[in-house]
Amino acid sequence: MKRVISSLLIATALVGSAIQPAAARDHHHHNDTGRAIAGGVAAGVVGGLIGGAIANNGPRYVDGPRYVEPAPRCWYEDRGVRNRYDGGYHTETVRVCE
Repeated sequence: MKRVISSLLIATALVGSAIQPAAARDHHHHNDTGRAIAGGVAAGVVGGLIGGAIANNGPRYVDGPRYVEPAPRCWYEDRGVRNRYDGGYHTETVRVCE
């Protein structure tokens, strides 16, 4: 629906700028082409602003702040680990995380 309305506004601005008023057509001895061009440019700019405002008026979905779990706190410490081969213990550096 928004595209249809914005297209109609743009088309109206373009057609309105292309049609000259009857009073301007009757005065051939005056050089009023500058005014006609300025009026067409102004109508196009105004139509573009209105059409752009209508086209960009939709809802915006923004991600809100989320809770992010902190990374686990990890460190290395030496611990006694059971040896597979002889049943004894030896010390290894092991990563420990909370």
